[in-house]
Amino acid sequence: MAKFLLRSVLLVGAVALTPAITAAIAATDAETYREMDQFMNVFERVRAEYVDKVDDKTLIKGAIDGMLASLDPHSSYLDVRDYQNLRTQTDGAYGGLGLTVSMEDGAVKIIAPTEDTPAFKAGLKAGDYITHLDGKLIYGGTLDEAVDQMRGKPGTAVKLTIVRPGRDKPFDVTLVRESITLKPVKWEIKDRVGIVNINTFNKQTGEAVRAALVAIDKAVGGQPLGYVVDLRSNPGGLLDQAIEVSDAFLERGEIVSQRGREKGDIERYYARPGDFSHGLPIIVLIDAGSASAAEIVAGALQDNRRGLVMGERSFGKGSVQTLLPLTDETALRLTTARYFTPSGRSVQEGGIQPDIRVPQLSDPDFKDRPRLREADLRRHLINEAKVDESVIEDDTKTDPRFSLTAVQLEKQGVKDFQLDYAVKAIARLGKPAPVTVAAGSAGKGGRR
Repeated sequence: MAKFLLRSVLLVGAVALTPAITAAIAATDAETYREMDQFMNVFERVRAEYVDKVDDKTLIKGAIDGMLASLDPHSSYLDVRDYQNLRTQTDGAYGGLGLTVSMEDGAVKIIAPTEDTPAFKAGLKAGDYITHLDGKLIYGGTLDEAVDQMRGKPGTAVKLTIVRPGRDKPFDVTLVRESITLKPVKWEIKDRVGIVNINTFNKQTGEAVRAALVAIDKAVGGQPLGYVVDLRSNPGGLLDQAIEVSDAFLERGEIVSQRGREKGDIERYYARPGDFSHGLPIIVLIDAGSASAAEIVAGALQDNRRGLVMGERSFGKGSVQTLLPLTDETALRLTTARYFTPSGRSVQEGGIQPDIRVPQLSDPDFKDRPRLREADLRRHLINEAKVDESVIEDDTKTDPRFSLTAVQLEKQGVKDFQLDYAVKAIARLGKPAPVTVAAGSAGKGGRR
């Protein structure tokens, strides 16, 4: 209530209040007081009459969670455990199975598996539902409870029952827990094309991308024909790292802008001189699991005409969350802005459309598996400027370039059709060169 009194005091200091304005403020505050009284009535009734005794901390946290859940899917309250988990993940190391998950109508849904983790190696996919853990039904529980059960001592096993849209029956997958240290960036060279695989945007990502580009030059003994920037199944992460990664491939130009609640609340971020990729051709790979920071990078390179985007339409998360510490151990993750690509596009709901749509033919479930995107989440922010591109999504005509089956590709030794297609597209832009293969993980590097 002190907030509302403070608001009234600030207004008094800012303008000369007319009787009408004073009456409107009083009416608003009175209505808010009534709602707060109603909340306290419910709180006291639950404390006194609920069938089981519930501690006040649980009730208050539930009230806070409910308030934030009414806003959008990405605003949330972080208690001690959640806050520690978030800081651990952005630092680049955590224990678990390597899954990014959400709760949808009481069911645990996979947003994306992290590359080179037990979940990724087992073939779990975005859009899969986890219904049982070690044979016990988890439907109807909380997301925290499900996450706690999936975590455990490295080396121990847990059995997940998976429901995959497009398949007739659920199936079980047994995973062995690992102590996971995320390598945000990996690189390799194929047919003199540098491949930079970005898995997440944590504190090390920008530096690791610059180091990868330097390492590719060294391994090739000069410069490659071009680069493939693989952002598939990248759930995003830190905004500043998305800006650093984009900057590594740009000589100049806007990278992204974020716009807040007020009309004039706009921040723009620009590239600094120095293109680590030497102006060479770039193809950016995205899919339905490419979200947030990954979409910022794809949009920046696409709008600056610095790279050709291939793959599938991305996830469509065009909002910025700010971490607002409440105490030393708790915080509020609140949606405070929308971000826009350099051309002024908002990717909210619609995502980034690829310049060339390339299906993942090496995935036998590709055609039948529904894609989970931002627009499928309850209470997602509405993009009023979004263009209806359902006709593009529903186009059933077969492109003759993409007529091969997963079995045929496997016989040809192609395990990843999208990546193979991108590498060949880059290679066609240069002169034929002998195949050179090198691989490694990006270490530290700096701007040259």
